[in-house]
Amino acid sequence: MKSVKLFSLLMVVVMMTMLMGVGVAYPQDGEEEEDVKYCTEEIKAELEDQDIYIPVISKGFQHQFWQAVKKGAEMAAEDCGVEITFEGPETEAMVDKQLDMLQTALDKGPDAIVFAALDSKAAIPMLERAEEEGIPVIAFDSGVDSDIPLATAATDNVAAAALAADMMAELIDGEGEVAIIAHDQTSRTGIDRVDGFTARMEEEYPDIEIVDTQYGAGDQLKSTDLAKAIILAHPDIKGFFGANEGSIIGVLNAVVELQMEGEIVVIGYDSGVQQMEAIKAGIEAGAITQNPVGIGYKSVEAAVMALMGEEIEENIDTGFFWYDAENIEAEEIVPLLYE
Repeated sequence: MKSVKLFSLLMVVVMMTMLMGVGVAYPQDGEEEEDVKYCTEEIKAELEDQDIYIPVISKGFQHQFWQAVKKGAEMAAEDCGVEITFEGPETEAMVDKQLDMLQTALDKGPDAIVFAALDSKAAIPMLERAEEEGIPVIAFDSGVDSDIPLATAATDNVAAAALAADMMAELIDGEGEVAIIAHDQTSRTGIDRVDGFTARMEEEYPDIEIVDTQYGAGDQLKSTDLAKAIILAHPDIKGFFGANEGSIIGVLNAVVELQMEGEIVVIGYDSGVQQMEAIKAGIEAGAITQNPVGIGYKSVEAAVMALMGEEIEENIDTGFFWYDAENIEAEEIVPLLYE
């Protein structure tokens, strides 16, 4: 057990070192800034006179992750002197509803659009309309299969999921059966997290078998039923990777309901109060945290920069970290977690 904890701490140090200068960790309210923001008081004053409007359309609204993204977007809007709206469908399975929201946003003639696609292909026709009308598009969290967005502010989900695979392999001693519960097969986050985890297992850990990958649309109840079915079908299963907040809560529910706490290694993604309490209680081994406030901030900031004619990085890496019971209260981790 000591070796596992030591490995966890070492991985945190390694990831923090790798991300230094790359990942963005904008501070919570009242904290001292660590990154130089684009919007100075002069830029804010200039933009306030122009009545800039930027709709932000997310993948959902039901998880605290999106509320943290919303907070970051609102912070950027305040710093830059622009108006935003933030909305998303009730669940991350409502692709059609999200497309309706995008259509409505375009009909309002916005100055720019910030968009997190539930389906990496379905929104392309409307994004083509935005391009034709000269409306800059910034993607966040999930990109699209198009070069229309000028930039995408997101976590490197392939690398983050690969780290989750490394941690799983360490915690189950490099062998055994594991499974994945993910949110969808259409968004870039759903695709990249499953691919990142799966590829790392196949390349580095030949004695670990991924016996099943299921998709619960980020819905806790559906993900619970899927996880229970997998456990019952594979009684020797050693581990689960839940690829977003709703997915991992479903896995945790299944493990608790089947009274298998301590028998199955559970690794999650994002945070939320239920997941954080499970980590502290030892039911969940640990999770990958993104920087949701930073994602929201950087996406709106990028839209403003586009309107100002600035050059923007195509891929804005907002960073990720591993956290567990050993470092969940560390000063580097606390600002990246949300309840």
